Amino acid sequence: MAERPSKQSSSFPKHGSMCLPLAEVLSYNLEIEEGDGFIGDQASKSALLDIIQGLRDLLPENADPLGDDPMEEFGKDRLDTLLTEGDFAAAGLLHAAIEEFSGRLEKIIRRFLRLKAWRETERIVIGGGVRQSRMGQIAIGRTATLLRKGGIDIRPVRHHPDEAGLIGAVHLAPSWIFAGHDSILALDIGGSNIRAGVVRLDIGKHPDLTGVEVWQSELWSHSDEDPKRDEAVDRTAEMLQRLLRKADKEGLHLAPFIGVGCPGVIGEDGSIDRGAQNLPGNWESKGFNLPDELRDRVPRIGDHETLVLVHNDAVVQGLSEAPFCRDVGHWAALTIGTGLGNASYATRDAEDE
Repeated sequence: MAERPSKQSSSFPKHGSMCLPLAEVLSYNLEIEEGDGFIGDQASKSALLDIIQGLRDLLPENADPLGDDPMEEFGKDRLDTLLTEGDFAAAGLLHAAIEEFSGRLEKIIRRFLRLKAWRETERIVIGGGVRQSRMGQIAIGRTATLLRKGGIDIRPVRHHPDEAGLIGAVHLAPSWIFAGHDSILALDIGGSNIRAGVVRLDIGKHPDLTGVEVWQSELWSHSDEDPKRDEAVDRTAEMLQRLLRKADKEGLHLAPFIGVGCPGVIGEDGSIDRGAQNLPGNWESKGFNLPDELRDRVPRIGDHETLVLVHNDAVVQGLSEAPFCRDVGHWAALTIGTGLGNASYATRDAEDE
């Protein structure tokens, strides 16, 4: 896990920095053990599917409203259709699963709120793949209702989860790095997918960075191909190079910067200490440095050498909300996907930015 060290200057950005332009990162990648595993395992995409299957198993033979198909054949779109357009029995089963999942998520959040780094949290934003489904949105709403008595503001990440992990990369670096430029390259590396994108800053109209948006992106589902680590980095760099060419053709002025969200605890040198076990190959090896590998493959952007900044993926996705959390002193983010990512923040005063 990573928690706040002594406060450091953000004048020049560092990988995994705990002091960022809009927020101080108080903690991320916290792991709470329960039984033989971690409490976060109880609220993930696979956990939700397991709950649905458990409810199906309780039904009499030939009485399953979802039919005979195994759970791996139920993608989020199919489940959402059953929830909104299916018969009453199918919708009822899925609502029961949502209720159980929401109860688990409430319990997990209450456990986090007892931790020192989360104790003053006023708002929690929830992202990740589960958030983009209708089932996930209802689960977040139900959890918000359960926690309302505690005065905690629970809300989904406002951007589409596929874009939030790219947009948050803008807030890894101070604004002077983007001077004279209108966009950046960003990477969101996950246990199943890697997404690369061009993020437009729109600083002229929105100097507070509330107008940041993804201009174009590419997705690669690496879990479908099981590549080796170097193959995965090569493929990622190819996506970045294609986006570079498209942005240049469009007349965008890319900053010489690539912001990266990646699972795990990130060292100041860009190494990954632990938590990257779902990525293809060994990304935690002492002989592997992700920012160096990306710089080797994308050495220059425009007329300048490329600066790569890496941070934890939950931290980065949560940072997409940073411009909209100026009204609270402490806030946190949970990302529900392959696993449960977490990060907590303290809003930095304007004079510190």
